[in-house]
Amino acid sequence: MRIITDWHLHSRFSRACSKELTLENNALWCAKKGVNILGTADFTHPKWFAEIKDQLVEDLPGLYRMKNPPISPLRKGGSEMGGPLGRGRGAVKDVRLMMTTEVAQIYRKDDKCRRIHNIIFAPSIEAVEKINKWLSDKGFNLKSDGRPILGIDSEELYKNLKEIDDRIIIVPAHAWTPWFSVFGSKSGFDTLEQCFGEMSKYIYAIETGLSSDPLMNRSLSVLDDIMLISNSDAHSPRNFGREANVFELEEKDLSYDTFIDILKNKDIDRFKYTIEFYPEEGKYHADGCANCGFWCLPEQTKKLGGRCKICKKPMTIGVLARVSELADRQIKTMPKNQVPFKSIVPLQEIIAESFGVKSTSSKKVQAMYESMIAELGSEFDILLDVSIDTIKDTSDEVIAEGINRMRTGNIHIRPGYDGIFGEVKIFTDKAPSPKAKQDKLI
Repeated sequence: MRIITDWHLHSRFSRACSKELTLENNALWCAKKGVNILGTADFTHPKWFAEIKDQLVEDLPGLYRMKNPPISPLRKGGSEMGGPLGRGRGAVKDVRLMMTTEVAQIYRKDDKCRRIHNIIFAPSIEAVEKINKWLSDKGFNLKSDGRPILGIDSEELYKNLKEIDDRIIIVPAHAWTPWFSVFGSKSGFDTLEQCFGEMSKYIYAIETGLSSDPLMNRSLSVLDDIMLISNSDAHSPRNFGREANVFELEEKDLSYDTFIDILKNKDIDRFKYTIEFYPEEGKYHADGCANCGFWCLPEQTKKLGGRCKICKKPMTIGVLARVSELADRQIKTMPKNQVPFKSIVPLQEIIAESFGVKSTSSKKVQAMYESMIAELGSEFDILLDVSIDTIKDTSDEVIAEGINRMRTGNIHIRPGYDGIFGEVKIFTDKAPSPKAKQDKLI
């Protein structure tokens, strides 16, 4: 059966994150989205971890559920949002949580300031308690932010975590983001070995991030033995699953160790595909200057000497350029021995554009979203599985056409840059090519 995971997100105790991020709301939104297994996030924060211990109980090895799950939204006809677990329609009581958190590390290595974000996967609440005690004993402030800032080298951090529990793993977060990532243009490294040293052998996967997709990453032969995972990095529950991982597993096989084993052994039989943003929509895909509203692609960046056409200051070099810099080959299709991917546009964005409104939080958009979920199943069911004719019958023709265009890649995106998300246009019949758009800007 299909199992969808989203392992990287945040709690309301992280900066700039929604107050709606509670364990109860998270489980409810997983039922709507079709996420079967969600990361706990922020387990180093004392208040959030107290809620985790109070509200969760181990259900399967290393996987937890709500002790008192809330009632999930009802389908028309009165039954709880349901259908079999694994088809993206599990009730709230079937949502499992796994112990994960993101940490920010700022330290000097090789005479350069490094700013790295890593995801820590832990096998149990007991292991998390040991991690938190060790971090507190080291003097790190765990109370100020759900994503704590640690002044510790990535290799040293990993060594200590392995001493705490050998089943703990680290996955580099949003590996290409300019400011805070292992390969970031501003403060990252050129190889995993430079960052993790002798612990590189325990890096089984990296997170591609919203601004790159697996195809881009496969242009680096050094990543051939590294699995690529995708997660939402959500700062509000409405964004769960905007990127995710899809597995084919029997419920009896579900466990923390199963997922780690799949990543460690590159098991492409059980890891079926990842769900991706179109990378152009990510807010660091292209190069640019947010202050001037200017963006361009790497070829034009070189002509401009890396400086903004308008203010002449250095631009933020985006993910596309950074991947191109480190790539050693051109890949046009995913290799058959690697996990494939499917690109989506979130359902609420499609509905908003079909209605001609800019905000996905408008009452009209939310009403249609809730109606479609009640009629058709989870968001993933709608985006990936439900027939276009059925969608048309239960929503309207424009929304159905929007989903059809998303599935076929017939969309247009102004790339994101320097912290500004890309702008998706589904119903633009003809758009200028990327070269024409950048020539106009330049």
